[in-house]
Amino acid sequence: MCESLYAAVLSDTLDELGYRDQVMRENLNPIDPNWVVAGRAKTILSVDVHYLPEDPYAKEIEAVDSVKPNEVVIGCTNESKQNGLWGELLSTASKMRGARGAIVDGLIRDTKKIVELDFPVFATGTKPVDSQGRGLVIDYDVPVRCGGVLVNPGDVVFGDRDGIVVIPAGIVDEVVRRALDKVQRENHTRTELLEGRTLRQVYDKYGVL
Repeated sequence: MCESLYAAVLSDTLDELGYRDQVMRENLNPIDPNWVVAGRAKTILSVDVHYLPEDPYAKEIEAVDSVKPNEVVIGCTNESKQNGLWGELLSTASKMRGARGAIVDGLIRDTKKIVELDFPVFATGTKPVDSQGRGLVIDYDVPVRCGGVLVNPGDVVFGDRDGIVVIPAGIVDEVVRRALDKVQRENHTRTELLEGRTLRQVYDKYGVL
């Protein structure tokens, strides 16, 4: 996705097209605020458990090993507070498969190693617990609700320090085209504001705020 785009302009563009609920909850943030992530959604579904399964990592390994280049892993934990779904080794494996990053609607660990790896991960917080006996991946490549937004496999997700936007697969080209046009109008607006024109003058001219 074009480097000139950012979460806010994509959100505005989706609003204009009638898609007004495509931004994930505000408590999903990048571990490093400078990280930006964009790519096709690779969804993984995890649930809380309270026992030790015989093979606790089977589906999790299968899911990560099936990651394709330019995908962003979407880890749905149903907002778990007990499960540390994501960490350094899953990040490393995903990066080597060509993933762009991961977004987890729950807790992660190994953040120092993940930052050193420079693999963008967004999460609601950290907790140094293993998923074994606490969470179980039960499926992947299925629709999931992450950060309050329904994400389908193949949707485009874009995240930066302002938040995470989900673009339905069928309208990606239209959203990008409109968003790039809006970026250009915002740039003209900024320039003319710095030249001393009033906000009303530039809004009437370019229609952005």
